[in-house]
Order: sequence, then structure tokens, then C-alpha cells
Amino acid sequence: MPDTALLIIDMQSALLTDAYDVEACLGRVANLAEQARSAGMPIIYLRQRLHDVPADLVDVHPAVAPRPGDVVLDKNSADSFLDTGLGDLLHELTVRHVIVTGFATEYCVDSTSRSALSRGYDLVLVSDAHTTPERPPGAVPSAAQVIAHHNTTLSAIQYAGRSITVTPAAQIRFDTALAS
Repeated sequence: MPDTALLIIDMQSALLTDAYDVEACLGRVANLAEQARSAGMPIIYLRQRLHDVPADLVDVHPAVAPRPGDVVLDKNSADSFLDTGLGDLLHELTVRHVIVTGFATEYCVDSTSRSALSRGYDLVLVSDAHTTPERPPGAVPSAAQVIAHHNTTLSAIQYAGRSITVTPAAQIRFDTALAS
């Protein structure tokens, strides 16, 4: 799938300290990245610029850290396309489909997904490879509800001429098709 790129958004140690189901999410993202590398697919890390945070916590979490050949772009907003060069890079790579993973579901994952659609890209949101901060006990909505809401919303939203797929990581197939 040379026309597809895997986006890994804000999977930084400082941001993931209180994320919901973080270990499982990190494992799924790491597995997807390995599959994408094996298939020769571009992997693009989007990294939130953080100020007043120790340097080791600004870095992408070691479980999903970039490897040689991966691209890392820094960003200042929830929309990974805004002032990052992501759109130019995807155009240069002739990407038409983006697979989205990362943190935080209702902010950067959602904003980037919608921006990708608005810019003409087909979207695969990996339903169990994005996360958000845990909420206090009894808080509504819970982190799990936020994730479920966004998965449902993005699977039902309509963008003219765009394909939107919301699927679990286990169903992503890089060697044959985006999802089974």
C-alpha cells in the first residue's frame, strides 16, 4: 500500500501518564508500526511541542519510538496538518489514505482525522489504537465512553468522495488491504 501512511499522534511519555488503557494501546500501535515498516509504508509521528517538561518526557514513548526512516513532525495545535508540513509530505509521498492512531481521542486524533478528510484523504481510524486521559471515578463521560463515542461518530460521518473506516488494529492488513 504505497499510497497509505500510518500517523502516530502525540504518543509522548509526558502525555500518556494518565491515559486510559495505555499499555494495550501502546502495544497495538507498536504492532501496527512494525507491520507498516515491513510493508514499506511511511510512518509519520506527530509530536506536540511541550514547554517546561523534562526532555525525556517530550519524546515519543519508548514502546512506540520512531526508527530510522520514520518521520517526526512537531506541532503546536490539535490539528496535525496545521503549520507542520504534513500535507506537503503526504502529497510528496503520493499518499491518499491515512491510518490514524494516537492521543488524545477527542482532541488531536479527532482534529487530525477530520482535517485529513477535509484535505481529500481517505481515513482509517484504528478503533483500539487511540486513547485519552482517564477521568476521575464516576466522571461522565468516562475515557472508554469518549473513545467509543468518537469511534461511532467517525464511522457514521459523511465526507463526499471520501472513504472512512473505523476498525480494530487486529483487522488492519498492510499487505493486502486496509481492513478486512
